[in-house]
Amino acid sequence: MTNPSSGRREQIIQAAANLFCARGYEASSMRDIATTLNIEAASLYHHIKSKEEILETICFGMAETFLNGIREVNDIYFNAEERLRMAIQNHVRILTSNLSQSTVFLHEWRSLKGEKLIAFKQLRDQYEKGFRTIVQDGMNEDIFGEVDARFAVLSILSSVNWIAEWYREDGAMSSDEIASRISDFVLGGLRKKLVTDLDYKP
Repeated sequence: MTNPSSGRREQIIQAAANLFCARGYEASSMRDIATTLNIEAASLYHHIKSKEEILETICFGMAETFLNGIREVNDIYFNAEERLRMAIQNHVRILTSNLSQSTVFLHEWRSLKGEKLIAFKQLRDQYEKGFRTIVQDGMNEDIFGEVDARFAVLSILSSVNWIAEWYREDGAMSSDEIASRISDFVLGGLRKKLVTDLDYKP
């Protein structure tokens, strides 16, 4: 049976995410969140200690979801091209499943403080490392050409994260269709170019 308190907490976090997305984290207050939910500000503190706790919950929750996704992909014994396609698809699906929380995750993490900020950056680095593993494996498998793996991954993530700025559920393409097109574009640039007799010019 669902815990009513847990459900109310999730409702508060989602309302806060919507508000942070619209106004920005710094410009939003607990009172603003309460007003959005049409409740007294004091009622929020039965479920949430602070605005900072909400930001941490969103940022670390999203980070763990992304990390679990890339770990699952890298545990599969497919070649690098198939794994990269799957990794991009997972990323896009997670990103588009909750646009408000995704936007907060992408843009408001800088408002994390102290050890929380350090820990978040470490999770982000682990995620990027998971993608770099795929790119490096692709080069080792002679599928991808020689590239700067870190630069390639940052370019890939910049491309997929930009989706949060324009994606709409009622848009012309589904999230899977978008992921497929991005994958085709990325893989077209990474694949090793085959040299044929026609290419050879002594």
